[in-house]
Amino acid sequence: MGKSVHIRQADREIAVADERTILEAALEQGIAYPHGCRSGRCGSCKSRLITGEVDLLPHTPFALTPEERAIGLILACRAQPKTDATVAWLGREEDRADHSVETFQAQVISLDDATHDIKRVRIMPESGLPLSFSAGQYAQLSFPGAPTRDYSMANRPGERELEFHIRRIPNGAASERVASTLAVGDEVTVRGPFGSAFLRQRHTGPILAIAGGSGMAPMKAIVDTALNQGFRQPIHLYFGVREERDLYLVDHFRTLCQHHPNLSFIPVLSQIQQCAGYRTGMVTRAIAEDLQDLDGWQAYMAGPPAMTDSATPILLECGLRPENLHVDVFFTPEAPAEPEQELEDVK
Repeated sequence: MGKSVHIRQADREIAVADERTILEAALEQGIAYPHGCRSGRCGSCKSRLITGEVDLLPHTPFALTPEERAIGLILACRAQPKTDATVAWLGREEDRADHSVETFQAQVISLDDATHDIKRVRIMPESGLPLSFSAGQYAQLSFPGAPTRDYSMANRPGERELEFHIRRIPNGAASERVASTLAVGDEVTVRGPFGSAFLRQRHTGPILAIAGGSGMAPMKAIVDTALNQGFRQPIHLYFGVREERDLYLVDHFRTLCQHHPNLSFIPVLSQIQQCAGYRTGMVTRAIAEDLQDLDGWQAYMAGPPAMTDSATPILLECGLRPENLHVDVFFTPEAPAEPEQELEDVK
């Protein structure tokens, strides 16, 4: 038997089925609940439990500390109601993107290989109208013969074509379909936008963007949008991959650097000891070496859990304020998204 949860800002009562989280139910019922990773890692859906009781699934201490739990805070993405409840999300109004969730049909218009295991997929809504979203958000895509999966938009808002970077996961029900049989002309069902790890338009201080693997998709959207809108503050984009064959969009960002002196692009190879023209080692170490004082910065990060989990404490030690860290964790849906596990990216 499900429970009823009142979400204060939305002024809505929602039904939450047994073994479902508050966030899952809210999103399914059309409420734009602030969130990021949906796996208990980022803290974007941190909320106050005003009345009622919940069970909290595993999460990282960064996302919710024991002290925060003790004063009645929860993570909506890990909270399963034990009783009827009332909750209110935390955060500033600018932490919630003001876009209506849409469901529409689109058609694949181009496919190409970004790397040996990442496919760049471009689709066009059948209406011909652009999807309203903020740079850094994602959508749910349903390809023919494959389950629905979440993928981040790589294009700038306002463009009619939507671009996605889809990494092939061995035995992945959706990504294998995209890699092997998806064709130009295929129809796609799109629902979105979602996510709270989007570009903050009012921020005037420096920007740090960190991409791991196909996490480059939302970082590309964020950086391209910021430059296109005339942001003049320093923008540092770090791209962490295993080896040189995993790099892509290098020419794109090097060209942007030539035209925008405020942009720095730093690819980092983790499984190569030496490589001409590229930094090597862990991307987190490169960031710590380069940027010792992140107070007043906004940081955006997208990639696999192993990267985001290791980067978070380093960024905070460098002075980044927790409310200025926006994380989009890419995990494999075929495996459980527990914070303790090192899962590969899928968006």
